Amino acid sequence: MIPQGGTILPGSEIVETLEQPSLTYQLNLEEGSISGHIDGLEAVKQAVVKILQTRRFEHLIYSSNYGQELDSVIGRDPLWAYAEIERHIKEALLQDDRIVSVDDMNITFAGEQAIAKFTVRSLYGTFNMTKEVREDGRGSDV
Repeated sequence: MIPQGGTILPGSEIVETLEQPSLTYQLNLEEGSISGHIDGLEAVKQAVVKILQTRRFEHLIYSSNYGQELDSVIGRDPLWAYAEIERHIKEALLQDDRIVSVDDMNITFAGEQAIAKFTVRSLYGTFNMTKEVREDGRGSDV
């Protein structure tokens, strides 16, 4: 028999897709500890911080879609750097299925660093983020 792709045969059962929980461990990045669990909006906030603190392609434990590529953006033409920072942040965060959009991007430059302020809209709610980007691509989340 030749396979019939995309055809629902009479009597076939349609399986419903359920939303997966976003329950994860709660990380305390200042103390370097894990304590309890978080879910929903708090889990998305933590994921955003982790994504923006992780360099893409640097850790084998993560897929090639995880992390940011903000290296070597600072010190270049501000117009180019603005567009690249915005693109890299959006690309990194939109890999998470819980994030619907990254809006209201505002980037300011001060010497060898840039500060990006933006709004993250997720399935669980909306929140504002600030990401400091330094010449080494690291920076911090404020």
